[in-house]
Amino acid sequence: MTPAEMVDALVPPPQFTTASFDSYIPDDDYPSQRAAVELCRGFAGNATPRRSSGRGFLSRVLFAKKSGTTKPGIYLDGGFGVGKTHLLAATWHAYPGRKYFGTFIEYTALVGALGYQNAVKAFTGASLIAIDEFELDDPGDTMVMTKLLGELVESGTCVMATSNTPPNALGEGRFAAQDFLREITKLSNVFDTVRIDGVDFRRRAVEGEAVVSEQGELEAQVERRSAAGETVAHDPFRGLVEHLARVHPSKYVKLVEGVDAIALDDVEVLTDQAEALRFVAFIDRVYDAQIPVIASGEPLDAIFGGGMVDGGYRKKYLRSVSRLIASTGAAREQEAKAAAPAE
Repeated sequence: MTPAEMVDALVPPPQFTTASFDSYIPDDDYPSQRAAVELCRGFAGNATPRRSSGRGFLSRVLFAKKSGTTKPGIYLDGGFGVGKTHLLAATWHAYPGRKYFGTFIEYTALVGALGYQNAVKAFTGASLIAIDEFELDDPGDTMVMTKLLGELVESGTCVMATSNTPPNALGEGRFAAQDFLREITKLSNVFDTVRIDGVDFRRRAVEGEAVVSEQGELEAQVERRSAAGETVAHDPFRGLVEHLARVHPSKYVKLVEGVDAIALDDVEVLTDQAEALRFVAFIDRVYDAQIPVIASGEPLDAIFGGGMVDGGYRKKYLRSVSRLIASTGAAREQEAKAAAPAE
């Protein structure tokens, strides 16, 4: 991938290609959902394209007065499954000008691949930076993203982000707390925080189980899908994990491009944190592309071993577990439909 391709890939994932404010259905039991829709609608509807004439701060002030917000960013806080990503994508679609949409991991990976100054150059002049799953698991990423967002906001770019933790609580109990608090204070001043309450559908999914296939069953599924014209990536689990170490995370999106299904042989428990985090980043791309996963060996929802799920990256691992359950479940549903007799 060229730097330009990496930047161009920062768009909403396929399941949110058509996300809009009208297609978000608020739960009347949680008024904060309807309020969040209207705030996001106003944030996008009152925006004006940015100019590169040094009037960034002035244009930001005018925007703040029009939209009813007092800061150049909106931060959607809430539990899993309340529609934060949907609203982020809907705002991105409605927002004028050059804009980017990606996960926090994608942005930090891109900065690492391009270099800081090249990343600043690539994003300068953007009207909106949309950041999904805002996380501060690493002090280095925290400082880099704080500096990057600070420079972009000063040049007139607006920022919208989602997370499951409010800005002033991110990093609590993780690594060097004082460093986190110092940097997070700067970041939190950029955002108006909006709390979205609601039923936590994704946490329910975590209580399910990933589908495990016997090796013969897996091979039969691969054969059937291939015969039907699908492109199936069939690899040993250990081989995939080792290959991910040789590919920059910002390029994982290219690994899954054009793939209709993924089959993994002999899944095993991961105890190396670096391997586990690379696999999490890979599954994020798989889930974004809505690719079903077929796997033999250990259940994919139980692969994060050695107490990793209880550590500083707990939220990352729980999100990945949820997505692995959904991805293997999707493969099973597709197989059931394929095996059903034609009406």
